[in-house]
Amino acid sequence: MADESLAFHRRDPIKSSVGNVAANRRRQNAVTVGKERRESLVRAKRLCRVGISGDADADVSLDSEMMIDEEQSILEAQTSSAVEGLKSAVAYQGKGAMQKRVSALRDLRRLLSKSEFPPVEAALKAGAIPILVQCLSFGSQDEQLLEAAWCLTNIAAGKPEETEALLPALPLLIAHLGEKSSLSVAEQCAWALGNVAGEGEKLRSVLLSQGALLPLARMMLPNKGSTVRTSAWALSNLIKGPDPKAATELIRIDGMLDAIVRHLKKADDELATEVAWVVVYLSALSNVATSMLVKNDVLQLLVDRLATSNSLQLLIPVLRSLGNLVAGDSHTIYAVLVPGHDITDSVIIVLVKCLRSEHRVLKKEAAWVLSNIAASSVEHKRLINSSEAVPLLLRLLSTAPFDIRKEVAYVLGNLCVAPTEGDGKPNLILEHLVSLVSGGCLPGFIDLVRSADTEAARVGLQFIELVLRGMPNGEGPKLVEREDGIDAMERFQFHENEDLRNMANGLVDKYFGEDYGLDE
Repeated sequence: MADESLAFHRRDPIKSSVGNVAANRRRQNAVTVGKERRESLVRAKRLCRVGISGDADADVSLDSEMMIDEEQSILEAQTSSAVEGLKSAVAYQGKGAMQKRVSALRDLRRLLSKSEFPPVEAALKAGAIPILVQCLSFGSQDEQLLEAAWCLTNIAAGKPEETEALLPALPLLIAHLGEKSSLSVAEQCAWALGNVAGEGEKLRSVLLSQGALLPLARMMLPNKGSTVRTSAWALSNLIKGPDPKAATELIRIDGMLDAIVRHLKKADDELATEVAWVVVYLSALSNVATSMLVKNDVLQLLVDRLATSNSLQLLIPVLRSLGNLVAGDSHTIYAVLVPGHDITDSVIIVLVKCLRSEHRVLKKEAAWVLSNIAASSVEHKRLINSSEAVPLLLRLLSTAPFDIRKEVAYVLGNLCVAPTEGDGKPNLILEHLVSLVSGGCLPGFIDLVRSADTEAARVGLQFIELVLRGMPNGEGPKLVEREDGIDAMERFQFHENEDLRNMANGLVDKYFGEDYGLDE
């Protein structure tokens, strides 16, 4: 009974169907890495302290201006006063009215830029949003628009309810993304919108319904400049799902695919990082985007970046994109990653590089990509088995953190079974199984059986079945017994998970029943 359900499966590709577990997993992973990015790498909501235009006034003595130790209450009082000053300046219609407004906006912006925790709540209570929206009105001077958008950017970098307070400003921020706006104003508005989109699905939906996608996409089309980088970052926040519609719409915008290819090929690491995050969400959410990216050699560009860059901020989204493309389109493995082709060898080499990294995200993602490749043809399995990846994987299975060990187990397990038709038990690739067991992998799989994670336990049981069934000269049961595998399986005797209970009990009954050991 146990044999019928034991099979290593390819790490399922992304599908659009709601019920597809693998699709949900990849989408959830996209969100998870997005949170890592926000919290420790490149925050999804960014406080703007240095002016976009780079002019001396916007950038004035930032270090001396930073109020690290100042009492928050004093800062809040100053902010409330600054908002009142801005209201008076906007109401003033006499000589020098524009400069008075700009000066008042600059005072508020500086207060919202000084602290690690800007006094956003005080600004909102004082009525900052309506007056800032008024300052965004068309026909205003660029300097006024820039300062107003900058204030809104830092308010949007606050708490969720503070970000949501920008709702009245969104139509004007989107409108100022257009071609009639100066680049500095458009970029600052894109930054504000990126912070809003980074807050969550609700505000992303509002932005999409108000038409933010197309003007942000057009800002990403030029060849270089911080405007391209900011718009790419904002777009990655805007399309990150879970609804795949925006990702599909984005890839279909004229010039977008060409821009992605061009930036990945030629851009510096900083811009390439933001573009790679766009590719992460495109490939995680949209089958249409995945197919278009693969057909336009994006896979090769990602491999080239992995091979040549040592920037962790870049390597994480590039590797995640590569993994999504490999998992999301079977065409990739069977028609692009062909054993013997240069790109296939290059993919294995860069994945080995990532397995050697000290960073756990790179190791985990590299193992996930390898598990998909290892789940395809026998030729792919042999390519991995003969590469430098296997010694690294064997070491990681016994030494790495749990989440990495689980991904590694999928790679090693998939190397040992040949593709089968139907739901029958997998055909063994005996030489791979013997080689990996001789390399010491069995204790690592038995440790997974002992874990509380049902997915990991299932992988461990599946590998034990291969060992019990396939090792030459009936060695399998003795090897499993020697590593306390019987004890590990017996913990499932009354387990609440019926599938795991039947698998484990079936293996114990079949291979360690009443007659076990009598021939000795």
